[in-house]
Amino acid sequence: MMSVMSDAPWMRGLHTDTGYLLYRLGLRSGSLFNAGLEQHGIRLRHYAVLRYLATADGARQRELADRLGYDPSAIVSLLDDLERLGLAERKPDPNDRRNRTVVLTDAGRALLRASEQDGRRVTDSLLAPLSPAERGTLHALLLRIAEPGGED
Repeated sequence: MMSVMSDAPWMRGLHTDTGYLLYRLGLRSGSLFNAGLEQHGIRLRHYAVLRYLATADGARQRELADRLGYDPSAIVSLLDDLERLGLAERKPDPNDRRNRTVVLTDAGRALLRASEQDGRRVTDSLLAPLSPAERGTLHALLLRIAEPGGED
């Protein structure tokens, strides 16, 4: 499909724009990940919150918004969904009673384990045209550009 589309005159200009290609890859990646996660009742944005919580011993909502690059109001809605599904819960912050800390539940950990294979399958599909060395290089480059200012 991509080679046919890239032959179209209007696509030649777009394919010289790296930003556009990254955008297209993001759309394709998000669509494939959402399709794989659908069987678990979540979407990629929920999965990102769960993955972050799996690496933290609880996180405040503001921290989640900042770290994941989501609007704070979107985090509230995502956490409502995750709580309703029993995958995460809000608990009083032991250091500041005015705040709540979000933690992963046992069901959330189980879902992450169950969905890891789906994630690997999507990534393998997306990166199929690349050799293992190219995949490593791409990953390293994406890490450098994905977090602006992260190299300080």
